[in-house]
Amino acid sequence: MGGARAGLGDVTGRPLPVVVDAMGGDRAPGEIVAGARRAADELGIEVVLVGPPDEVGDTGGLEILPASEVIGMDEDPGQSVRRKKDSSLVRAAEAVRDGRALAMVSAGNTGATMASALLRMGRLKGIIRPAIATPIPQIGSHPTVLLDAGANTECTPAMLVQFAQMGAAYSTARYGVSDPTVALLSIGEEKSKGTPLVKETHALLEATPGLRFVGNAEGRDLIKDAPDVVVTDGFTGNVALKTLEGALRFFMDTLLEVLTRNEETRKASDVLLPYLAPLAAEFDPDNTGGAVLLGVDGVCVISHGSSSAQAIVSAVRVAHDVATAGLVDRLAHAVTVA
Repeated sequence: MGGARAGLGDVTGRPLPVVVDAMGGDRAPGEIVAGARRAADELGIEVVLVGPPDEVGDTGGLEILPASEVIGMDEDPGQSVRRKKDSSLVRAAEAVRDGRALAMVSAGNTGATMASALLRMGRLKGIIRPAIATPIPQIGSHPTVLLDAGANTECTPAMLVQFAQMGAAYSTARYGVSDPTVALLSIGEEKSKGTPLVKETHALLEATPGLRFVGNAEGRDLIKDAPDVVVTDGFTGNVALKTLEGALRFFMDTLLEVLTRNEETRKASDVLLPYLAPLAAEFDPDNTGGAVLLGVDGVCVISHGSSSAQAIVSAVRVAHDVATAGLVDRLAHAVTVA
């Protein structure tokens, strides 16, 4: 079990920090460091940055965990993690493994972030494969947890059952849902619909004790009256997620263009924007806090590659909240009990 899970402070009683990969992401290190500083100031969370000290820039007093190497966004995940042992990603994962940090956050190479967490923290006992859990905002309610969102392009029914168990535990730890509903993504509500993988998984989920399985969900169910947790393989999940993101971005851009087209629409926007702005904020990726890698023996938050300072603030908040809520122990218990 990860060292940070023995308690929330170090030997001196000081709260354990969230460690942030200062060099990860398209806008690193500037936006990443700015976000880490804001998280420490605004949230009161202990934050430590990881990276080459002479490249990180002004940390505003935040501690730097030195790392001499950086894994690029286009590098091979497995090879780069094995080759660059003194990279910011590897050092961040080791800090969590060794109990020197509560959780890690990175907006860098997603595959390398996953590989660092898996190779350094290890898998929880009994977990076949870790999965990426991504929140899908729901208006007026807590987000739906979609997993797997890209860690495993090919899955077995047993893996999907574990994703369901971990997703339910995550929904409880992060959003306080006491008895999460779980659905299986398919092409129809009927249990006879879907690929052989979906059909076999459906039967297993129905027979899994302690799981509130509500049947199949279709793609259109992801953004309206959605279940608390939706399970699928990583290939399908990633396609579904990026389709939603693209459609939402297109809709928002089109709406903004219409509202600023001429004098009449600009007058209408003066009335509508106070109502639309809060909705836009709910769907802003910078406010969701990123995805969490479930199934490793530690907390790892993966923020999107174009993360702004606000996105890092949100990611640090999520990392701290799920770690202090005992997410890793909840995951281990959910799979062990089942």
